[in-house]
Amino acid sequence: MTMIQADNLTRTFRVGKETVEAVRGLDLRVDDGELVAFLGPNGAGKSTSLRMLTTLLAPTSGTATVAGHDVRSEPQRVRERIGYVGQGHGAADDQRARDELITQGRAYGLGRDEAAHRADALLASLELTPLAKRTANTLSGGQRRRLDIAIGMVHQPQLLFLDEPSTGLDPQSRANLWAHLVRLREANGTTIFLTTHYLDEADAMAERVLIIDAGRVIADGTPETLKTRMAGDLVTVAIDDPRRAGEAARLAEGVAASTEVEIEGDVVRLRTTRGAAAMPTILRALDGAGLVVTSAEVRRPTLDDVFLELTGRSLRDTGDIPAGAVEAEPEPEIAFTEEAA
Repeated sequence: MTMIQADNLTRTFRVGKETVEAVRGLDLRVDDGELVAFLGPNGAGKSTSLRMLTTLLAPTSGTATVAGHDVRSEPQRVRERIGYVGQGHGAADDQRARDELITQGRAYGLGRDEAAHRADALLASLELTPLAKRTANTLSGGQRRRLDIAIGMVHQPQLLFLDEPSTGLDPQSRANLWAHLVRLREANGTTIFLTTHYLDEADAMAERVLIIDAGRVIADGTPETLKTRMAGDLVTVAIDDPRRAGEAARLAEGVAASTEVEIEGDVVRLRTTRGAAAMPTILRALDGAGLVVTSAEVRRPTLDDVFLELTGRSLRDTGDIPAGAVEAEPEPEIAFTEEAA
């Protein structure tokens, strides 16, 4: 089953008299059971895209189906089948954790006993049972984020949207949160669509990475594929005579099929798709020319390398809609029901 399908999706806003294209021709597909990371620099259209896919913002043009339903004509059906964990907290500050989960379950149409059963199961799965009677504002950042995940999962959605789920958490809390998410996903087969500005997180957890820039997807693949295809390994070699660095660079480039070469003093850096395999050949070539190597290193690329190479920018998440922007066309009214609020 295709869980998310977007075709030529666009969204425009007005800033004064100027029309801003936040998303322009977005095409993407996410299949059932995938864990996909959606990455983009500030202003790329990432947050706007997420809001359209979760029916919080109407597209200007194009089509999108989420969990088998059209986001324009069937927003209620979409909401019944998705969970959404935004960047803010979902629980009221003065609401006790278990009571909040039961209330959320009831809002999705669950009977009182079923809502209580799911609340207890999620509290246990996320190691929150001892905190069930505590109000949300007394929980730590990591505990409260786990409660947010529980709220997003209480109705057992087919698809879970996570918008920066670990922002503000310390490394231990981040790791703990992801361990719980992995267990929940394995238990329920949930599809996860994730935005994050932690590229190491996307690298470690996502099966696919989509990179959006200027309102369009510019890269789509597994983290390993993107790193190999877009950046390559970084090979660094230092020699004892900086006057011969140019000669060393030419020799290394000739045997390594490199895509990029840089010289800095006595150091030569180059990128190649198979750095570990190329290094012995490079060292033999340099030795044969009488060049003395003082150090050598191969570094595998990271998603940071891919991201910078593709966008030329660092990854920041300060929102896609410019300050003071006015929607280019009025929003249609979307009715909520008690069952799928």
